[in-house]
Amino acid sequence: MNSELLKNIQEAIKHTIPKKKIGIAFSGGVDSTLISKILVDLEYDVILLTIGFSESHDILFSIKVNEQLKLSHKILEIESDSFEKIAGNVNKKIQKDNLSWNENCIAFYYVSKLAQSLGIDTVVTANGIDELFCGYDAYRDVISQGDSVVNELMDQKLENEIKMMKAVNMISSEFGVQILQPLLSPKFIAFAKTIPLSEKIQDSEDLIRKHAIRKLAQDVGVPEISYTKRKKALQYGTKIHRKLLKTR
Repeated sequence: MNSELLKNIQEAIKHTIPKKKIGIAFSGGVDSTLISKILVDLEYDVILLTIGFSESHDILFSIKVNEQLKLSHKILEIESDSFEKIAGNVNKKIQKDNLSWNENCIAFYYVSKLAQSLGIDTVVTANGIDELFCGYDAYRDVISQGDSVVNELMDQKLENEIKMMKAVNMISSEFGVQILQPLLSPKFIAFAKTIPLSEKIQDSEDLIRKHAIRKLAQDVGVPEISYTKRKKALQYGTKIHRKLLKTR
């Protein structure tokens, strides 16, 4: 299955991303590191883009992971003084009270700002992996109810993610930057749904999950500290969640 999974990720990338200099939204986690490694192996010219408040998990961990990857890596530290104003502007633009949407749109505001400063107009993300490979804790909550309930949750998660990434692109367009998600393409979604749930999540006690993705990451040479790392969502890893709550 891993060779088929790799082939389908490669095809999703080739059909979605023009072959030029691109940025990759990079936290050092298994998803962003896997897609970075595959893009490099496909001979894309990549720059890793990491954002977060000073000393945030994503900044520190991404640096540690890239000590092994040795790729071009740029970091933007979020300034506390201007954060509240920017968060407010993002909220007004997307007109959505959903906290997760706001946090992600704020994060990609900064990713896009960093990309623009480097002359990059295309940023790739690994969005879709958590939805399709049971990366969220919510999947542990429903796994005991059977495959149909898990698949129903998956469809809900995918629908939300696709809509949210449209809002993200509305924000990134301010900087002339397009955010691309090859693993949310219809063809890849259809393929990923054919992979047995047992290769994604084992039971309600499965804290790691995304087993097929982690095995593939190991096979293609992703550093072990990345593919064994438990999920830490973007808004938490960057400290955006904590800072945003303080402004409310």
